[in-house]
Amino acid sequence: MSNLKMKEAALIYLDRSGGLQKFIDDCKYYNGTFSKDAELGNHILHQPLKAAEVFQSVCFIAVKTLSLIGQLQTETQINIVLKLTHLPPLPSYGLDLCEFPLDYTSQRFYVMQGIVIAMTTVTKYTQGARFLCSDEACPLSKGFQYIRVHVPGATESATIRNDFLCNLCASSLQEDRKFRVLGDKQIVEIIATKALRAFQGYSNNQPFRFQSLTIFLRDESVNKMNIGNEYKIIGIPTCVKTSQTAVCIEANSITFCNSKVPSGISDNFRCLLSLTSSSCWKFTAILANIFASQITPPGTYNLLKLCLLMSLVQTTDRNKELEDCLDILIITSDTLLIDRNKYGTGAVSIQAGSALLAKGGICFIGDLASHKKDKLEQLQTVLESRSITVYIPGKKFGEDIDQQMTFPVQCSFWSFVDMDSSSRRNAQKINTLIGQMDCSLIPANLVEAFGLLINCNESSPCHPFLPTVQHTLNKAINPEGLFYAASRQFTTEDFEKLLAFAKNLNVEFSLEAERMTHGYYLASRRIRTGSVCGSKLSASALKYLVFLSEAHARLNLRNKVLKEDVLIAALLFETSLTLKYGATVFCVAPNAVFPFELYNEEYLEQRDLYLTQCQQQLEQFIATYGPGTTIFSSDE
Repeated sequence: MSNLKMKEAALIYLDRSGGLQKFIDDCKYYNGTFSKDAELGNHILHQPLKAAEVFQSVCFIAVKTLSLIGQLQTETQINIVLKLTHLPPLPSYGLDLCEFPLDYTSQRFYVMQGIVIAMTTVTKYTQGARFLCSDEACPLSKGFQYIRVHVPGATESATIRNDFLCNLCASSLQEDRKFRVLGDKQIVEIIATKALRAFQGYSNNQPFRFQSLTIFLRDESVNKMNIGNEYKIIGIPTCVKTSQTAVCIEANSITFCNSKVPSGISDNFRCLLSLTSSSCWKFTAILANIFASQITPPGTYNLLKLCLLMSLVQTTDRNKELEDCLDILIITSDTLLIDRNKYGTGAVSIQAGSALLAKGGICFIGDLASHKKDKLEQLQTVLESRSITVYIPGKKFGEDIDQQMTFPVQCSFWSFVDMDSSSRRNAQKINTLIGQMDCSLIPANLVEAFGLLINCNESSPCHPFLPTVQHTLNKAINPEGLFYAASRQFTTEDFEKLLAFAKNLNVEFSLEAERMTHGYYLASRRIRTGSVCGSKLSASALKYLVFLSEAHARLNLRNKVLKEDVLIAALLFETSLTLKYGATVFCVAPNAVFPFELYNEEYLEQRDLYLTQCQQQLEQFIATYGPGTTIFSSDE
C-alpha cells in the first residue's frame, strides 16, 4: 500500500469511528466499535511508530483544511499517541515474563500480565521541545522545523540535548524553552504471577528480591497502579542501555485484573456440609480437625487451625474496609510445628517485609521477639492504620521539598512468640492472675494491635508429642506422601476452592446475633473496667468480635451470622482476654472451643452439647452484666 493510500485509509477510519469529530471539538470520547481496515490495523499492531506518523499527517491535514489552529505550521507539532485496549488473542502477541529471551527488538505492541512490586513517585519528563538554528542568517532559525517529541523507549537525552545540528547549515541547534511541553512519568516494577506463587511461604530469614520488569507509565496512566495488584499491560518493549542493559516496557494501556470468584466447592465438602447441616458447629470443627493434614496429624492443634481458617476467609482484597482483617499472635513453646506451619496449606503466605505483596492473603512475620524495637513499632503502626507510609527526604534525592507515599495494607498478619528459649524462659514473670500469661517480651500495645491472642501449647499429657514427631519423621522419609485418609479425601485444591468461595460470601448479622455481640461486649467491658486504669478493652474490641463472628459464618458457608457464630467469637475473644489480663466472672476454659478430641460422631455430639451449655452461660452473663441491668449506669 502506498503512503497516499495509507493516509486515505486512516482518514476513512477516523471519519467512520468518530475520531475526526473528537479531534475537532476535543471533548468527545471514542465509545463505539467500528470496522477497521485490515492493512491499517496490521500497520498499527506491528509498526506503531510509523502508524503514528500516518495519523499525525492526517490530523495535520484536517487542522489546516478546517482552519482549527492558525499557528500550526508543521506536522511535527502534533503529538500522536495510539491507545490500544486489546490485542489479538494469539500467542505471538503475549509477552511471558517467565520466558527467555524477551523480544524487545521488534518495537511493536505486546500484552503482558504481572503483579506490581515497586513504584516511584511521579516526576516530569519532556513530551516535546522546539529547537532553532543558532545561526540567525539560516532560514531555520525561525519557525517549527525542528520539533523533537518523546517516542516509546527514548530517554530524556534523546529529546533534550545540546549536540543537535542544523540539517541545512550544520550549525548547532538551541532549544526555545518557552515551547517545552512537560508530562508526568512514573516507573513501576512488575513480576510474573507465577514467580510470586513459586515463592509463597519461602523463608530463610534472608532478604531476597524478585527479578522484575520495568514499566514506564506516562501522563494519564500515572498513579493508576497499586503495589500488590495484578494488571494486564499493553506496551512496547524496548532496550534501555544504562550501567546494565535492561529491558523495559513503555505502557500504552493498563487494566486491573480482578480475581476470579470461584463458582463453588468440591463435591466432598458439599457432601460434608450436607451431613452436618443439623449443627452450626460441626462443619467448622471437622474443617479444623483435617486442615493442614500434610503438615500436622488430624486432630492436633485444632484451636490454632480453626483460627487460621477464620483469618483466611476474613481476609480478602475486595473488602470495602481495609480493617476487615483478622491478625493472629500465637504464644507457644512448640516451635517444631510453627517452623513447619509457616508454609501453610491452601494459604497465601508471604514472608515479612512483603505485606503489600500479600494483598488479599497472609503476611507471616515469624517470631516477634527476633525483631528489633523499631521494626516492632513499625508493625504496630501498620496493624493500627492498615497502611504503610514511606517518607522521601527531598534533599537526598535532589528535590526541594520532602514527599511521602502511603500504601494501603490489605492482608492479615500471623506471628508468634517462642517462649521456649532459655533466655526468655528465665525472663518470664510470675503471674498472679488466674489464666494470665506473661507477654512482657512484646510491647503491650503491639499485643493489643493483634485481633486475637492464642496460647498454642499442646505438649501436655493430654496431647503428647508422639503423633507430631511420628508425622515429621514420615514426611522426612516420604515428603510427598499422604498418610491420612483426610489428606486423600480433602485435598489442598479442595481447601483452596473452599476458602476462596467462603471469603467472597457477603454476610450480615441476624438480630439475635447483633444483640448478643453488643451485649457481650458491654458486659465484658464493664467487668474489666477499673476506677484507676479505666477499661482494659480497647476501642477495637467490638470490631474484632464482629470479624470473628463473620469469619465463622463464612467458614460455615452461610450468608447470615447467627448467635452460634457469636458464641465461638466470644469464646475465642474471652480466651484471648484471659491470656492478657486473667480470668473474670465469665470464666472460659482454655479448651472451650474444642473440649474433646474429635474422633467420631459421638464426640461431635458431645461438643455440641458442651457449646450449648456455654451459650446458656454467655446469655446469663449478658443478662447479669449487660445493658439494661442494675449494674449499669444510665451513661453506660
